[in-house]
Amino acid sequence: MSLDTIKQKMSSLRVQQEETQAKYEELQGKVKTLEQENLAKEQEITSLSHKNQLLETEVEKLEGGIKEAKVAAEESGQHGMQNESLQRRLQLLEEEAEESDKNIRETNEKLRQTDVKAGHYERKVQALEASRDQWEEKYEEMAQKYNVVKKELEDFQLEIGNI
Repeated sequence: MSLDTIKQKMSSLRVQQEETQAKYEELQGKVKTLEQENLAKEQEITSLSHKNQLLETEVEKLEGGIKEAKVAAEESGQHGMQNESLQRRLQLLEEEAEESDKNIRETNEKLRQTDVKAGHYERKVQALEASRDQWEEKYEEMAQKYNVVKKELEDFQLEIGNI
């Protein structure tokens, strides 16, 4: 094996090592980005869950208000003016209940979509971590090969020096 061949091989190994290192750093950046996105999605899920609980509480209050309004409307059937007022209040409460119900459905849909996205990002992170692990293994293999070639070159130089 000639000295030029060894130099070419070492140069090739250095280039491969640099490429592997660059790819490794790029993948680490992607993993960080995806982990941050995943954290943001988890926070959004938590926020939407809290909002959903608040809306459910509001719906329960509104349904209680509707029941009270219905009872009051039945008791005050003799009083026409009071009855009309209660009917309007009942209608408003029913509209608010429908709006709250709509908000709950939208929140639940957003929560479901966020869960799907979070699962997707988790799978992406796992795939990137597996890829990163493969690149790390390749990097270690290349480093070992580099050290072997370096040792061979040193041995060769010693042999040449002894001649």
